[in-house]
Formats: sequence, structure tokens, C-alpha cells
Amino acid sequence: MKSVDAHLAHILATVRPLAPLELDLEQALGTTLAEEVSSPVPLPPFDNSAMDGYAVRACDVVDVPVTLPVIDDVAAGSSELRAVGPGHAVRIMTGAPLPAGADAVVPVEWTNGGTVSVTIDRAAVAGNAIRRAGEDVQAGEVVLKPGTVIGPAQLGIIAGVGRRRVLVRPRPRVVVLSTGAELVEPGLPLGPGQIWDSNSVTLTAAVRESGAEGFRAATVGDDPAAFLDQLDAQLVRADAIVTSGGVSMGAYEPVKEALTPLGTVDFEKVAMQPGMPQGFGVVGEDQVPIFALPGNPVSSFVSFMLFVRPALAKMRGLPAGPPETLSAQVAEPLRSPAGRRSFLRGVLSSDGTVSPVRGQGSHQLAALASANALIVVPEDVTEVPSGAVVEVIRL
Repeated sequence: MKSVDAHLAHILATVRPLAPLELDLEQALGTTLAEEVSSPVPLPPFDNSAMDGYAVRACDVVDVPVTLPVIDDVAAGSSELRAVGPGHAVRIMTGAPLPAGADAVVPVEWTNGGTVSVTIDRAAVAGNAIRRAGEDVQAGEVVLKPGTVIGPAQLGIIAGVGRRRVLVRPRPRVVVLSTGAELVEPGLPLGPGQIWDSNSVTLTAAVRESGAEGFRAATVGDDPAAFLDQLDAQLVRADAIVTSGGVSMGAYEPVKEALTPLGTVDFEKVAMQPGMPQGFGVVGEDQVPIFALPGNPVSSFVSFMLFVRPALAKMRGLPAGPPETLSAQVAEPLRSPAGRRSFLRGVLSSDGTVSPVRGQGSHQLAALASANALIVVPEDVTEVPSGAVVEVIRL
């Protein structure tokens, strides 16, 4: 059997980062920056008030209380030139340009709020409540580097330096397709021998949680020709395809039967539990990566975490590799088959211990839903005593 590491290495050697394109800011959330973003001007562009209050000369408010005449008002967005002479004050609003001559702002809370004259009760030192030009960003300074995932704060600074569009690697478009004649759409009644399709719902959500765009396609039965028709229809909108089911060794395996003759998709046994049967390759003229995952719900989800999620990271232009692990102390003894790397579902506690959930079968979706971690047991370990230190993957 192929090792988990070798299978992931093959996948990461095959997939490529998506080509950059320029998007409006409204479309850029969740994408990956593909250029340096710098500011053409200092931020703030001018000295301005950090609070509503009064612009003064600090030397005029050393001895308090003091009453000063209010000679003018200045609002945010004002373009008129104003100045403060000795012994005077200008009422000023948050964000308004600082008048010439002023070197401090007295917050309105330190005053009686007068409009003709103002009584100031607390002294303000030079620089008080003033935002200096360029104190956030200097002109020409790089504010974001390539490889940055664009979230709300990143969109804010891109807009803040005056950009309307930005060069990014887009979120991969991933189509999820479940196969199996037994599958029924959730919400519809079950017939004899049928089950509701949970895999496509789980995997589409996992795609979106991984920073990609997930599209859930209609299920396909056990007909390889019908699967190929559905696959061809979906390739026009897909940067990657994720299927579940139809990859095992028995009969009625439509994914395997349909894709094997193409010669571009390999179906192999990977030394892991759950999730031993795996398929991966490329399809279509654009060489779209396809991940053919096993049909058992836990197997498909674990396979996604180990193989698809890292591949999507690479497609997004991000660092890609095996899932990060952390060490924890197992609260109960564990058993694992020889020669396979086990990924047992567990609950990681705040005290640094991890306990396996009850129900480790690859079909037991409820047990998976109660877990928040995968406990990793190496291929050459068959028994782990209680209290031993293990590696875990957060879910």
C-alpha cells in the first residue's frame, strides 16, 4: 500500500496555484493577494483630531481652569485653511484637519462645551489627541505582501490606500459529487435500502471552510456513463472535483469504472484507516484535479482533511503540507492495525488530554460530529497505553 505521506506528496506535486486575476474589492474577500500593495500617500494624509474637542496651543492651557474665546469651528472633511493664535481655541470634530498653530486637542469632556468661549478644566500637553500625518503608513510603504489572505481588515487597508481593484489568486471553485444508487436527497422520503446523502453536504461545507467555493452537484447512481455525463457538465465551472463513493474493489463502482480507462486518474490503496481506497488524478482538457474519495462518511471526511484541504491551500497560493499536529496525552488505551496510520476520532480537552469517541466505525457520522480532533497512531504502532503522548489534528 502507498503511504499517506507519498499520496499527499503526489497530490501536491500535481496541483498548481490558480492564475492571478484582478478583482474589485467587493469580490476579493477570501482570495490570496498576488501583488504588493503600497500606499501612494501617508496615512493619515494630514494632522487631524482624534476626538471631538478644541484645538489649542498647549502653552495656553497649562494653568487650568482657563477660559478661551472660540474663534472658529472645523468639521471633518473641511478644506478651508484655519489657524489658532495665542490665547484662542477652535472647536474641532474627530477627523478634522488640525488648524495651523495648534499643537493639542482638548477633549470636549474636559470642558464646559462652550461655543463662544470655552472653559477648560484639565491641561493638555502638546500632541494630545492628535493623529499625525503618516503615523500609520508612510508614503510608498508596503502595507500588504503577496500571499496574504484577504479578510475584512485587509480589504480595509487596500481601500484605505485608494485601491479599487487588486490582483489576487481567486478562491478555487470545487464541485462536490456523491455517487451511489442508494442515495436520496435530504428532505425526501426513504425507500427500501436507501439512505440520505450526507457526504456531499459535509464535503461542500468542508470546501467552503477551507477558503474555496463549494458547489454541490446532484448525486449519480451506479452507472459509469451517467457519472461521466455529470462530470463533463461540471468541468466547465470547476477548478477541482471531489467525488465520494465508487472507488472500492467490489462491483458497481462507477467512479473507478468511468475514470480508469482515461489513464489520468490512479486508484490506489493508501495505508490509512479510515479511508484506504483513494483515487486522484486530472480530467478534462484543462487537467482539472479530481479527488475520488471513499464513500463511507468518516472515510471521506478524514480523506478530505488529509489530502484535499492541503491541495486547496496550494491552489490558493498558500503554504501547503500535511495538517498541523499538536501533542496531547491520551486518556484511554488505543488500538490500531499494523501497517496503517490510524486517524481516530477524539475529543481534545483544554487540559491537554484527548479521549477517543465511542464509535470508531467509518460509517459512524454521529461519532465524528461529536469529535474535535483526529488522534494519529503511526503505522508501526498497534497499541497506545493510557497516558501516552500522541499527535492530534484539530478539526
